[in-house]
Amino acid sequence: MKQNGGAVMQVIGAGFGRTGTFSLKAALERLGFAPCYHMKEVLDHPAMIYQWLDIAEGRSTDFDAVFDGYAATVDWPAAAYWRELIEYYPDAKVLLTVRDPERWYESMRATILSRAHHGPGLRNRLFTTLLRLRGSDMYAFIRMTRVAVSEKVFGGSATDRETLIKAFHAHVREVRETVPADRLLVYEVKQGWEPLCAFLGVPVPDEPFPWLNDRDDFRRSTREFRKHAVWRRSAPRKALAKG
Repeated sequence: MKQNGGAVMQVIGAGFGRTGTFSLKAALERLGFAPCYHMKEVLDHPAMIYQWLDIAEGRSTDFDAVFDGYAATVDWPAAAYWRELIEYYPDAKVLLTVRDPERWYESMRATILSRAHHGPGLRNRLFTTLLRLRGSDMYAFIRMTRVAVSEKVFGGSATDRETLIKAFHAHVREVRETVPADRLLVYEVKQGWEPLCAFLGVPVPDEPFPWLNDRDDFRRSTREFRKHAVWRRSAPRKALAKG
């Protein structure tokens, strides 16, 4: 296994966001696969936005720098690069989190899609232009998620139910067909500790499985990020010179 600042990348989460990834992060860390990378890390550490922007726009392939010190990763943006990561870390096990596609879409619609700022409307375009001129972390984040998630995972900015659910099914099928069965666990967080621990070869904790990041939690964390990121610049203006 490749080493990351003393940690070993042992678990790669290939599941889409809003499939229980924040609960899974907490569970993995409780099981000793800590720390576990998640979009929350990006929101908390803005410099990580620019690492992913460099990867998404082809300026870097240095995943060791991104995951320095991390033993696991789940959620976007890393999950969008599951193909690259399973080759980069060939000894890591792969977790594919799934849930009922209709419930997944409703969760997406109520959270991530409701917070998108790069739509076609005039207000959104003006807002994005202002952020670009400022060179803010918020603009970098919008740009990163557009390229690394919207375009890479969904092929563009489509947000309609049919397109997204079709992409969800296709993703599950592709991961199942690509990752060897002995390296992959297809998992719903509602299954709790037992299948996860059996797959990872660790004891089942004598405590409840963590249930985190409901819609209110998501809204609070993104609101806090936006409050600071709209005007903050964590990278030189030249880092956003193109795009």
